[in-house]
Amino acid sequence: MQFDDRLFSQLDVADAQFKRAPDQRVSAIALVAGTTVGAGILALPAITQPAGFLPSTCMLIVVWVYALVAALLLAEVNVRCMRRSGQPNIGLLRMVESTLGPSIANVSGGAYLFLHYALLVAYMAQGGDILASAMAHIPGVNAPDWAGPTLFALVFGGLLYGGSEKLVARFNSTFVAIVITTFMVLLVLSGSHIDPGELIHQNWPAISPAVSIMLVALFYHNIVPVVTTQLEGDLSKIRQSIVVGSVIPLLMFLVWNAVILGSIGGLSSLSPGSERVDPLELLRNNTNLPGLGLVVSVFSEFAIATSFIGFTYGLLDFLMDALKVRELNADNRLPFYSVIFLPALGLSTLNPNIFFTALDYAGAFSISILGGILPAVMAWKLRYRSATIDLPSRTLVPGGRATLTMMVILAIGVIGIQLLTMVTA
Repeated sequence: MQFDDRLFSQLDVADAQFKRAPDQRVSAIALVAGTTVGAGILALPAITQPAGFLPSTCMLIVVWVYALVAALLLAEVNVRCMRRSGQPNIGLLRMVESTLGPSIANVSGGAYLFLHYALLVAYMAQGGDILASAMAHIPGVNAPDWAGPTLFALVFGGLLYGGSEKLVARFNSTFVAIVITTFMVLLVLSGSHIDPGELIHQNWPAISPAVSIMLVALFYHNIVPVVTTQLEGDLSKIRQSIVVGSVIPLLMFLVWNAVILGSIGGLSSLSPGSERVDPLELLRNNTNLPGLGLVVSVFSEFAIATSFIGFTYGLLDFLMDALKVRELNADNRLPFYSVIFLPALGLSTLNPNIFFTALDYAGAFSISILGGILPAVMAWKLRYRSATIDLPSRTLVPGGRATLTMMVILAIGVIGIQLLTMVTA
């Protein structure tokens, strides 16, 4: 077998004959890009504006490279695990258990739970805040702080709870179309108000706290096992799909960051110790451009909704797998969704301003572990410490032990920065 051959063939049945399924590279690229573009994009301008356009652009590229290396390591490990087990569809936690043992898998499961709950809290808080701002424009309505997150949970959580998978998929496709359309409109409207002077501002030391949220924005590693199965374990196709699929959102983020930072006046005059400003909130409340504010609100709400749907399903699958429940039915549907939504709703209503804090913690701790430390450690174990003799398999990331060591050191550094920020806050 050549190193770049597929592990297996996925077959379709046509005219009573088995035929090889068509090439899935376009679908895999779309999956990576679609998973990456979500609510994380909303936080970027707020966390990059203290540092400025040039430092944030450089750091976004650095974080993208780091995320890409981690994703390729996960793909490499996943293919090796499929070779050893003879089975496709090996998820992240099964990979950890088979390479590092059940104890590390349990820790990884805890990080996975923390990531999903933290992000659900963030999405309910920010999505609810946008709905509350919309309700505030209705004459005679004076909604309490908890009304926004509660309404968000009832609308979008109710869709997930009461809708079939096909119905939710149709709604999600519609939401994605709305996000893309409003994103293009935002670029056109905001681009006409860019002040080049705002892009000159630079404060390089201020960029380090932004790394954790950038990791959230560029996180797609939970779907890497899906990509490797789609592409039949073909390492060349897998690498191509992950690289191309991650470049698309990177370019979107870079353009978005430049347009938003350049279209908000006064950011360049902020002092390094100034309180965090949310440029999207400034645009939403801009009375001089009410049309732009409406587009920002619609874009933000549906970007959050698409991410909310994806991470809800991810957490639901995890809980069902952990409890060994094969399918949802009338008896267990309400308990599962209650366990998912009620804790997140409680935290988001207690602290409606928790959006950026939740993203900080998710990026610094869970993603640094799941998307940084674990891929490097698993790759090290399979490359250099495996007790069994694997079939020949090409590595997807060069650099050997030095690259793997650097991945772990950088992830620990992100965690250290977050811990230092918590201590000094």
